Amino acid sequence: MTQRISHWIDGKPWAGVPDRTGEVFDPATGEVRARVDFAGGGQVDEAVSAAARAFPGWRDTSLAARSRVLFRFRELLTHRKDELAAIITAEHGKVLSDAAGEIARAIENVEYACGAPQMLKGGFSENASTGVDVYSIAQPLGVVGVISPFNFPAMVPLWFVPNALACGNTVVLKPSEKDPSASLFIAELFAEAGLPDGALNVLHGDKVAVDGLLTHPTVKAISFVGSTPIARYVYETATAHGKRVQALGGAKNHMVVLPDADLDLAADAAVSAGFGSAGERCMAVSVVVAVDPVGDELVSKIASRMGSLTVGDGRSPDSEMGPLVTAAHRDRVQSYVDAGVSAGASLVVDGRSVSVPGGGFWLGPTLFDRVRTDMSIYTDEIFGPVLSVVRAGSYDDALGLVNANAYGNGTAIFTNDGRAARRFQNEVEVGMVGLNVPIPVPVGYYSFGGWKDSLFGDSHAYGPEGFHFFTRTKVVTSRWPDPSQGGVNLGFPRNS
Repeated sequence: MTQRISHWIDGKPWAGVPDRTGEVFDPATGEVRARVDFAGGGQVDEAVSAAARAFPGWRDTSLAARSRVLFRFRELLTHRKDELAAIITAEHGKVLSDAAGEIARAIENVEYACGAPQMLKGGFSENASTGVDVYSIAQPLGVVGVISPFNFPAMVPLWFVPNALACGNTVVLKPSEKDPSASLFIAELFAEAGLPDGALNVLHGDKVAVDGLLTHPTVKAISFVGSTPIARYVYETATAHGKRVQALGGAKNHMVVLPDADLDLAADAAVSAGFGSAGERCMAVSVVVAVDPVGDELVSKIASRMGSLTVGDGRSPDSEMGPLVTAAHRDRVQSYVDAGVSAGASLVVDGRSVSVPGGGFWLGPTLFDRVRTDMSIYTDEIFGPVLSVVRAGSYDDALGLVNANAYGNGTAIFTNDGRAARRFQNEVEVGMVGLNVPIPVPVGYYSFGGWKDSLFGDSHAYGPEGFHFFTRTKVVTSRWPDPSQGGVNLGFPRNS
C-alpha cells in the first residue's frame, strides 16, 4: 500500500479527504514511494486559522520559555539527525553525507535562534529630554508563511522557522511537494519539544497552496527560496497584497581561477562544488572562469577527478553523487547538455552515458570547455551536474564576466595573491564571496543572500537579518508626571 503524506495542522496530521494528490518518488529507483495531499483553499484557511489562533499565546510566551522550546528542539534534532538524513536521501536522492551536511548547517541556525533573548533586546535612552525616556521594542509580525524548495528539504525550512518562532510569530510552512516528509519530521520534533499546537503548520501542495499564502489577508510575511522567475512572482504577488517579503532566487555562480592559484586545490573545489548534491543547489559552482594560461591544465585536472566519482544510490556508502530528484528534472538538465553540444561547446565529460542499475533518474557529472556567454548552458540556471569552463584573458576580463551576469548569489576566486583577492572581494557585485572557498555559505550568525536577480526584497535569510525580518520595531516615548509638580504640560492647551 502506498504511503500517504498529509498536512500538519493545529498540532496533528490532517484527517480530511484531499481533492488532489501528487506522487513522491524514490529518485534512485524511479518508483513511487508515497502520495502527498495537495492543499486547496479550504486547507490553506485551516492552516492559517490555526496559526492565527496560536499567535496571541505564543507572542505572550516569555523569551525564556520560547528559547527552552528551541533548545529542546535542537537536542531532539541532533539526537535523530540520522533518521532525518535517511528521509532526505530517500526522497531527494542526495547521498547520505550530503544530507548529513545539510542537517549540520540547519542545526547552526537553530542554535543561533536559541539566542533570541539577546537578539530581541531593544534600545533605551534615559532622559532623552528632561524626565523623558525613549526606548524601542521588537515585536512579532503575526502569522508568517515559509515556502521552501526541494533541494534542501530540512535546511531551508530551518533557515526561517526557528527565527520566526523565536521572535514570537506563528508559521505556515509550504515545502516542496517533491520531497515533503522532512518537513513533517521537523514539525513532529517541534511538537515533542513543547511548541504549542498551531504555532507551526505544514501545508503541502502546488501553486494553489502557494497563491493561497501569498494572498491570504492574515499572513503578514513570506519567506521564499526557489528559482528567479518564481521568486519574482512571489515578491510581486505578496507585496501587492501588503506583505513583507524576502524571496531568494536563482544563481549562476562563477569560480575564478587566477594563474597563480593552486590548481589541484581549484580542481578539487570545482568537482565538489559543481557535482555535490548532483548540482541541485543554488550555491553550486556552475561556471569556472579559467584565466590564461591555466585553462588547459585546469580542465585536464577537473576531468581526471570526475572520472573517479562514484554515481549511485545515495543510501550506499560508496556513492559520491546520487540521482536527480525527478525524471522531468533529469530530462530538463539533459536537454541543456544536448543544447551545449549543438551550440559548439567542447564536451569534455559526457554525463549522459552514465548507467546505474535498477532504474532511477540518472545523469552523470558533465564538463564543457570553451563555453561562450551566449550559450544557454552559460546563461541559464541548469540546477544539475553540468559544469562549464569559460576562458578569460585577464583578471579584469574574469571580473567583467561575473559582474555582467544577471545573477549575484555566490562567487569564489582561487589565488595565492592576497592583493588580487582583496581587490576581488571589493569589486565583485555578488552577495557572498569565497576566497579559496568554493561555496561561501555564511555560518548561522551571519546572513545568507545574493544581489541582483538572486534576491527580491531587502532582507537576507537567517542570522541578524532573519531576526530583523520577523519583527517590527515600536518606539515608546515615556514621561511619568510628578504629582508634587501639579502634573505635566504636554504642550496642549490646558482646556483641550
